Amino acid sequence: MRKYDSVLFDLDGTLTDSGPGIMRSAAYAMNEMKIIQTSDESLRVFVGPPLKDTFMRFGVPKDRVDEAIALYRKCYNAGAKFENIPYPGIEDLLGKLKEEGFRLFVATSKPEELAVEILKHFSMDGYFEVIAGATMDYSRERKDQVLAWLLQTADVGNAVMVGDTEYDVSGAKEHGLPCIGVSWGYGTVGNMRNAGALQIVNTMEELHGALQG
Repeated sequence: MRKYDSVLFDLDGTLTDSGPGIMRSAAYAMNEMKIIQTSDESLRVFVGPPLKDTFMRFGVPKDRVDEAIALYRKCYNAGAKFENIPYPGIEDLLGKLKEEGFRLFVATSKPEELAVEILKHFSMDGYFEVIAGATMDYSRERKDQVLAWLLQTADVGNAVMVGDTEYDVSGAKEHGLPCIGVSWGYGTVGNMRNAGALQIVNTMEELHGALQG
C-alpha cells in the first residue's frame, strides 16, 4: 500500500530552474537603489524565500524593502520571469505520478498569480489540483503560511512536501508534514538535513522511488 496520497511541490528550484530571472531581477533592484553590488553566486539565496526577508539580509533598510520589491517585479514582469526552464524529466515524473493515482499540488512562496502564469506558460498547470502561492499584500508569504492555506482549502490526506531548501522543510514541519529534499535546486543538502528533511534525492528516479514510501 502506498504511503502518500498527495505530493506538495515547491516551484522555484524544484519544478523549474527559475534562478537566472530571479537573480537578474534582484541585481537590477539593488543596482537601481545603489545599495549593493554583488556576485551572481551570492544572489542564489533569492530563489525560494520571501523577497522581503532576503532583501533585508542583503542590507536593504526595512523602510525601503517595498521599493526594492517593486523594482524587482518591474524587471521580473518585463520578461525575466520566463528566464526559466522545467528541470529535465520533471514532466515525465508528474505524468507518471498522476497515472499512479497521486494527487499533486504546488505550494510556493512565489506570488500565486505568477506561479499560475509560469506553470501555464510551460503547459504544466494541468498536473496540479491547486497551485497555492503567496499573496501580493503579504498576508500569505512564508512557506508555512502558504501550506496553512492549502491545507485549509484541500483535503490532501497523507501528504509529503518536495522542495529544494530548508524553508520547504521547516514550513512542512510546522504542519506535521514530512519533506523530501531535492539536490538539484538552490538550497544546500546540509541545510535541508539540519532542518529535518526526511531524505535527500539527487535524480527524478530517486524522487519517484522515495514517493512510493
